[in-house]
Amino acid sequence: MGIEDILMYDESLFQNINAFDPDYFPPKYNFRETQMEAMAMSIRPAMRGGKPSNVVVLGSPATGKTTAVRKVFEIVENSTEKVACVYINCQIHTTRFGIFSQIHKRLFGHAPPETGVPFSRIYDRIMKDLQKNQKALIVAFDDINYLFQSKNANKIVYDLLRAYEEYPGVRTAIFAILSDLEFKYAFDKNVNTVFIPQEISFPLYTYSQIEDILRDRVNAGFFPNVLPDDILEQISMYTFENGDLRIGINLLRSCGNIAEADAGREITQEHFDRAVESLVSVNVAETIKSLNENEKTLLKLIADNEGLYNAGDLSELFKQKTGSSYASFNRALGKLEFVRLVDTKYTGKGARGQSREIILRFNPDDYDI
Repeated sequence: MGIEDILMYDESLFQNINAFDPDYFPPKYNFRETQMEAMAMSIRPAMRGGKPSNVVVLGSPATGKTTAVRKVFEIVENSTEKVACVYINCQIHTTRFGIFSQIHKRLFGHAPPETGVPFSRIYDRIMKDLQKNQKALIVAFDDINYLFQSKNANKIVYDLLRAYEEYPGVRTAIFAILSDLEFKYAFDKNVNTVFIPQEISFPLYTYSQIEDILRDRVNAGFFPNVLPDDILEQISMYTFENGDLRIGINLLRSCGNIAEADAGREITQEHFDRAVESLVSVNVAETIKSLNENEKTLLKLIADNEGLYNAGDLSELFKQKTGSSYASFNRALGKLEFVRLVDTKYTGKGARGQSREIILRFNPDDYDI
């Protein structure tokens, strides 16, 4: 089949291809009731004129944190006009002006001008509106660690949580969403006195939960009988082994696209195999792009020094290259293992205790590090 046939073929296996989008909100959202109830309890006082609680939402990538927060925010805003909920993606918005522009947009229906208006005036308008309308403000910072990398976290959080000092009666709270379990949030002392969060943990999904979630996506996204049960089971197992629900959702979409390009009426084993092959390459490349400088440096050292995978020797090379501490090396190595670019295996006693062997999980010649 040629390119023209692929682009013009008018029969689709998808009844709703948006069901496989990252920001799709499923009608049924299962297996996170406990976490959502805990979030609701932290917001409940604000609905009665009290102060909402700060929350840290912890969990591995693709464990439902973002969807759960946004679902709770949606329910709150449909239930009361006394609470304004704002979701901020910190990979996109990292500046003080950018974040308060998003809050301004939520409260007034439009973002402020990017030039010509001082930040102080925007901040004052936001806080006076909250004060006048006796409305609480809850801001969710998704991947809040990006604010620390841009060195804006303390100022932004201070502006929000201590607003009541200048604007009496203003009630604010923060939901800090963290995907990196190794990340240690550390605010300045004057912020820590008001940021005393409740922690809500999102565990990894079990195999049966993954299969149920993916089956719901199949029912929402494909026409009936497009995906056989045995292929769904393979996708569910692959997803479970990789510990990331997004992989399974991407595989469903990819399988459907490949089957459509072949003019197939159902997804076959061949379509699944081809989807997995293409997905592995994309996932590794995207993961490498998301690393910070220290993590990329360590990964390059591991890739360039083939055969030198002892953690002790590697830490010395890392310190020479970056001037960083052993603790920084451990954090970087932990991140590489966490995102499944390397495996570590204990091999016995070393100078610093248990010795670790570092094993690269991909062929470095296939990627730009």
